[in-house]
Amino acid sequence: MLLIECPYCGKRPELEFSHAGQAHIARAKNPSAVSVEAWTDFLYMRDNIKGVHAERWRHTHGCARFFNALRDTTTDHFIATYKAGEPAPAIPDAAAKVTAAPGVAAASGVGAAVVPGAAAAPGVATKVVP
Repeated sequence: MLLIECPYCGKRPELEFSHAGQAHIARAKNPSAVSVEAWTDFLYMRDNIKGVHAERWRHTHGCARFFNALRDTTTDHFIATYKAGEPAPAIPDAAAKVTAAPGVAAASGVGAAVVPGAAAAPGVATKVVP
């Protein structure tokens, strides 16, 4: 069984967690000023990269808190977990070699999308949503 380390509770079985999508996606400060296309992209479009990916997880059957994780999608290996709101930790060079989704730079091998005016975590690639 896969063990996932909750930053609040420690290592727990994967059955206690639920995936909550891509991490480090910030909502527009003024959603009514965003175009329909940009808002649709924000709601529905996510990176689907091969390699290390920043994801949100929830410890559903534990503390019920959200946290972020760096997970290698090719091996399902969790490289690091960290509290929501914290920047993504640096990852080893071997884990950073990934293929980024089109339109996303592969900085430190982590893909994420942010809207204009939102700050990305250090070491996290960003795709600007107009």
